Amino acid sequence: MVLFTVCFSLITESEVVSTITAICALAIALITSALLPVDIFLVSFMKYPNGTYKEWAANNETRGQIEDTVLYGYYTLYSIILFCVFLWIPFVYFYYEERDDNNVNKCSQVKNALKYTIGFTIVCVVLLLIGAFVPLQPPPSQNSTQWDKVQYLFEELGSSHGLPALSFSISSLTLIGMLAVITYTAYGMSVLPLNLIKGTRSVLYERLENTEDIDDVEHQIEKLKSKCKDGRPLSSRDRHNLQELEGKLQVLRRRGRHLEIAERNCCTKVGSALRPFKILLGVFFILVALLFIVALFISNLDKALHSAGISTGFIIFGTNLTNPLNELLLALQPVFPLDYILITVITMYFVLTSMAGIRNMGIWFFWIRLYKIRPKRTRPQALLFLCMILLLIVLHTSYMIYSLAPQYVMYGSQKYLTQMPSPGPGNTTFATTRICDADAPEDQCTVTRSYLFLHKFWFFSTIYYFGNWAFIGAFLIGLVVSCCRGKKSVIEGEVEADDSDLSDDEYVH
Repeated sequence: MVLFTVCFSLITESEVVSTITAICALAIALITSALLPVDIFLVSFMKYPNGTYKEWAANNETRGQIEDTVLYGYYTLYSIILFCVFLWIPFVYFYYEERDDNNVNKCSQVKNALKYTIGFTIVCVVLLLIGAFVPLQPPPSQNSTQWDKVQYLFEELGSSHGLPALSFSISSLTLIGMLAVITYTAYGMSVLPLNLIKGTRSVLYERLENTEDIDDVEHQIEKLKSKCKDGRPLSSRDRHNLQELEGKLQVLRRRGRHLEIAERNCCTKVGSALRPFKILLGVFFILVALLFIVALFISNLDKALHSAGISTGFIIFGTNLTNPLNELLLALQPVFPLDYILITVITMYFVLTSMAGIRNMGIWFFWIRLYKIRPKRTRPQALLFLCMILLLIVLHTSYMIYSLAPQYVMYGSQKYLTQMPSPGPGNTTFATTRICDADAPEDQCTVTRSYLFLHKFWFFSTIYYFGNWAFIGAFLIGLVVSCCRGKKSVIEGEVEADDSDLSDDEYVH
């Protein structure tokens, strides 16, 4: 994360505050996602493989203390995320937006930044209040008194110690993260491996092609200028064409300078030597992407066939269809570091593919392109925007992991004892172990705290369900588009028509 943030910072505006903000916010998001396997490990570690509780976890009070510890961990980390999203990142962003070219009047910058940040703070307070007062239990009957209704609201507010308020706020942010995942991560999962497999165009060929384009444009410019050698002015159409050609020539010359640097760059030569490794890495990434898509499709199909429907958020307590990723995580879970490593790899894979999607697409607001993300040329505002998007994507990763492996996220590897009738004569029974699901007694299986955060409100689960279908569709569309596109340039994204000569010269030097 530190290397990524520093590499993309603008050389002339490499500000310490924006860089530190981006690194800290992403670190908090990654630490929060790392709490998920710890949560799952703790609820699984309480029981033996035969379904009985271990001696130290046999007491309900002890189990409650452990669950509360995890819950307080989520409280702390999610509160810090709310602080970053609604206070710190907006303040730093608007501080740079208000900065003058002569870099004076810091007091005015801080005041204006605080003024805009107050709006984000109000939104955060509104979300917390909505989450606190939205009833999770059936309201009192119409015949009850007004005092009973008010008392009911206060009981709802205090019964969970603020859990619904925080859950509603985080779910709202996760909803925005879902849109970013559909837009950037789905496309990045297809474009990253295919770019690694296809590679880049030859630098020598690009330089030759660029030289030919420069000669052609210079010839057209000379042809237009020859029309006014006798003193006659150019027509408005010729003047317009001349301006376009001169601008195109300027871009081609900048492109030539970048290609010359790329040809001498040792990284280009090392990249050519590592070409077989890149192909293998691309094949691995595309196989991982297909595994995720298949697991997500099976999970959504399971919800469509076996859940109670849209009014319950398509929630299922267990798995009815074999999900390869869910089975893999359940098999690795008893050996604690293995599933932790796999969850970390999945999270970093989503972050990496999201970076690839943002790098190729830029930051957009509907049809308006706000910022470009380019190495050593990314403005502080764009870096903070990128940080915010990645933070929201990492937040949504927890639900994505639940969608990919629902049984693992809910109960881990917990089992419980149940009595089954004997096949022989008589009414005898025998004890057998079963994997925890909705049919298990309440005191025999412990649900993870992460699951409670993700599914406190059914309507968010419903939106996430349809968002998963949109994610699958976006990935398939991105895969087709990436397959149809040719090899990218070795200086892809480095030279744009709207770049200034000053910024280009600074980059080259």
